Amino acid sequence: MKLLPVFRIIALLEGVSYILLLLIATPVKYFYNDPQYVKLLGMPHGILFIVYIVLAVILAPDMKWPTRSLVIILLASIIPFGTFYVDKKYLKKA
Repeated sequence: MKLLPVFRIIALLEGVSYILLLLIATPVKYFYNDPQYVKLLGMPHGILFIVYIVLAVILAPDMKWPTRSLVIILLASIIPFGTFYVDKKYLKKA
């Protein structure tokens, strides 16, 4: 349970970085032919994504998440705004 506050922060940062990547960096790359923002945001987002997945798997037994909940939590990382849903539905209660 000590990792829960860290996981909540990582989930927030992962969600924000994904939205910035999708809604700002990618359009700038393709509409203005400027990949600078994708390069700038891509690596931090990738690291946050991996940390999110690893922490979710580590926390699952402590949080007593059923397999279905864990799958939803993991899939939320690839859906825009998904990590915000996870925070509200699964993490705030704990």
